[in-house]
Amino acid sequence: MSAVTTSIDIAAPPRTVWDVVMDPVRLREWVTIHRRLERHSATSMEQVLCLRGVTFHVTWTLDASERPHHATWKGSGPGHSKAIIEYGLTQIDSGTRFDYHNEFKAPFGPLGAVASKAIVGGVSQREAEASLRLLKALCERA
Repeated sequence: MSAVTTSIDIAAPPRTVWDVVMDPVRLREWVTIHRRLERHSATSMEQVLCLRGVTFHVTWTLDASERPHHATWKGSGPGHSKAIIEYGLTQIDSGTRFDYHNEFKAPFGPLGAVASKAIVGGVSQREAEASLRLLKALCERA
């Protein structure tokens, strides 16, 4: 399993940040690896992502939600891969501390995990950090 954890301070209230991150239609505005949204509801979505030139579909289900402080999405992707994304929003003096955590379990057991690490490397961390910078700019413009 690989994990990515990063945080950013955003000069906007938690409700503003929450409204952006929990709106599937707005993913295209801040998630760098997002390509399109196939379908969505209040508690699920099918997202098309692209990482290192490889396009893949992930079906997400909202597993936990405490507006506007915490959300957990569970995803299933190609080859029985699994993912969990957690958003944590904390009020701070200047706005919101946004904490992002993503765990990915590659298909095919230990061999899949080694192959995934070799192919993806540190790209996931860089993409997460770039996404949060876009989120910050987007929320601070609102």
